[in-house]
Amino acid sequence: MSIWLQIVLALVAIGLGAWVLRFAGQKATGNKPFFRDMPISVAFGYVLGAAAVIWGIGFYFHPGATFFRWAVQGFVGFAIAAYVFRLFGRHVGTQGTKKLFRGMPLTASFGILTILIYAVVAIFAGLIAPYGQEEILGQANVVPGGDVAFGGNPQFPLGTDQIGRDILSRLIYGAQNTVGIAFATTCLAFFLGGTFGFLAATLGGWLDQALSRSVDVLMAIPALIFALLLMTIASVWSTKLGIPLTYFMVLIIAVIDSTRVFRLSRAVGQNIVVMDYIEAAKLRGEGLAYLIFREILPNATAPLLAEFGLRFCFVFLTIASLSFLGVGIQPPLADWGTMVRDLSQFINFAAFAPRVASAPLLAAGAIALLTVAVNFVVDWMLHKSSGLKE
Repeated sequence: MSIWLQIVLALVAIGLGAWVLRFAGQKATGNKPFFRDMPISVAFGYVLGAAAVIWGIGFYFHPGATFFRWAVQGFVGFAIAAYVFRLFGRHVGTQGTKKLFRGMPLTASFGILTILIYAVVAIFAGLIAPYGQEEILGQANVVPGGDVAFGGNPQFPLGTDQIGRDILSRLIYGAQNTVGIAFATTCLAFFLGGTFGFLAATLGGWLDQALSRSVDVLMAIPALIFALLLMTIASVWSTKLGIPLTYFMVLIIAVIDSTRVFRLSRAVGQNIVVMDYIEAAKLRGEGLAYLIFREILPNATAPLLAEFGLRFCFVFLTIASLSFLGVGIQPPLADWGTMVRDLSQFINFAAFAPRVASAPLLAAGAIALLTVAVNFVVDWMLHKSSGLKE
């Protein structure tokens, strides 16, 4: 039976199950509004969700579902840890932090806890990692899981790559390199974009027009393609000048992403400079630095912080993409994008060796988890800054 026929039969079965669910619910509850007014699409969603849960439970106990089991166990563990973390924050700390945790959804708690864990791993990577990021251990292509019967080794719980480097150690150092460089790049992008954006909003005139048109030109070019082109050029100059290519990458991505920050800071700044307290500060004779850092910046903090989270995700994914293409963070530094590229050949073994195929998914999962966590926190910050209530 072909895969498409199986999908069609499964959808038909779920549709019949949805009709049975709604009909049985109407009869069992005496035609109460919940089931009486339930569209068939909603019933279909309930049955589809139940089928997915049943399939997930069955697949969880499949012998080859090693990575899926790790993902489920990690998700449940992180959810419990996020709940405990939020409960801890509600009872320990200052009055301000306790109030912050009381109004914090579980998703934001999950995101903050995940970011803190990534930060600790990145800062103390040298102490946490069992081996060096470029240390060749002599055992190549060790299967993740540590089970000797399947080609694993308890000394390398996540296995080793093609030349014998420990994947767990490289994942830990990847947090230091990928996340650390992405954070530094985002800070530089915000310094450039925020500074010029506030200057354009405050001074206006020819400076505003010159900066805005320059930004329009840069934003008209697709960011990843533009970064790839500039990195290709920089790879030649880095060899001639003796400057690491990573420095060029930080500068290039920061300049490209600063255009988005410029647009936001200029728009927010233009809404603030027309306020009465700005006019009063100008009448008092306050200088440009006072207007930007004491009047405009404090009132633009909320949208800029939310944008910082989003920009960090985009910068983080851009660095991983460039590394995957071979022009980002260079060996021997460990990088998650490079790890996905180097281990991608193991996906070919998914049919008969699922443990081997899970190797490239480890770095990809680390990228996805941090991206989701940052977006959870950004959503919560946007909710708080907008003044919306539950």
